[in-house]
Amino acid sequence: MAKKKDTATPSFSPAAAASNRDIRSKKELSPHLLSMLFNEPFFARICRSINIEFGSTIPTAGVMVKDGDVHMLCNPDFMSSLSDIQIKGLLKHECFHLAYEHCTSRRLEPAQVGNIAADLAINSEIPFNELPEGGLVPGKVPAHPEFANSPLGKLIASFPLCMPQEWYHSRILQDDEASAQAQASAGECGFGFDDHEGWGKMSDEEKEIVKAKIRDSVAAAVRECDRTGQWGNVSSDMRAKLREMISKEVDWRSILKQFCGMSKRGTRTTTWSNMNMVHVHPDFGPIAPGAKRGFTSSIAVYIDQSGSVGDRELQLAFGELKQLARHTEFVTFHFDTSVDEKSETKWNKRRGVAASRTRCGGTDFDCVTEHANKNRSRFDGYIIITDSEAPKPKPSKLKRCWLLVPGCKMYFEKDAADFVSKMKFPGAGA
Repeated sequence: MAKKKDTATPSFSPAAAASNRDIRSKKELSPHLLSMLFNEPFFARICRSINIEFGSTIPTAGVMVKDGDVHMLCNPDFMSSLSDIQIKGLLKHECFHLAYEHCTSRRLEPAQVGNIAADLAINSEIPFNELPEGGLVPGKVPAHPEFANSPLGKLIASFPLCMPQEWYHSRILQDDEASAQAQASAGECGFGFDDHEGWGKMSDEEKEIVKAKIRDSVAAAVRECDRTGQWGNVSSDMRAKLREMISKEVDWRSILKQFCGMSKRGTRTTTWSNMNMVHVHPDFGPIAPGAKRGFTSSIAVYIDQSGSVGDRELQLAFGELKQLARHTEFVTFHFDTSVDEKSETKWNKRRGVAASRTRCGGTDFDCVTEHANKNRSRFDGYIIITDSEAPKPKPSKLKRCWLLVPGCKMYFEKDAADFVSKMKFPGAGA
């Protein structure tokens, strides 16, 4: 069931006078932005930090990063086709993409599936009548000709509202036909009403710079709305999510990323370069030996089979590990009082591992420690996905990270060298 929206400020709509006229520049969009200032102050505050530009470079509209700044590109024909309430919904949609870091740190691969998952998560929070035609909403068959009786359309129609982006992403990837249809969508835009072009073209440095700017903007909007008590139609649940997002607590994803980075080992391969030296190759002429250095890592992931580690928790963990799998090899095992070696699965960079269960006994962390220590030649470290409700294990000879499911804490004192990352569901819906 959709969450009921809180009502706050009185209605004021100078945009009503502009209905059905061309929206071909920021000046002509201004009445709509002014309307949001009175009716949706949180989103209006974020819009003030975006460079809004009009042009025909994209078919609809979308946020992107260019030259270290956030830009919203608008196609004049598309904007002119929208009603006043749809323009408001579009602006909310783009603000949510920024607030939830969909175009920076929470971008999921494959890109087309990640884009659909992001849209499903944030459109759960926007009234359906505010969305432009083509908006993807869980529980509804999308209004797109390619969706009629299609695997992806039926799957989206079966989804509940207000689940995390990672949940939708994982469920689509688990359905072979729906996943294939999603990945066959053209370009970055694919399905939906907005364009995601350029989200995957930033360097890590650019992402960090832009992420900091966006967080500052969201934090300023939250503080301003809290100070004035005017949030517009942002629900109380959504306000709590936004306040949590701007807290100073270290993100669990950052801890996990740091652990994987510290578990890398150096590699060295021999290379040959054409040079005027004494080594003469019969085909390539004078060459000299050299070396190419890099870094790689292989990390074991042990999955607690106790009841408190459910599918939703594993999908959240898998969503983050899939991002790290571009640079790290993961090998998963199930365990209870012993490690199920038959459950061994090597991570596929293009396809996540589906949540499954092969054991149902108690929990013993010593079996994991012994298995990891025995496989030191294979792995550079290991992660235990668990609720930690078992006695403290023996010391580990490998780097160890405790990845705790949401709502759980460590029930024993960790070893000094261990990492602890406490997962949190992103808000409650995006």
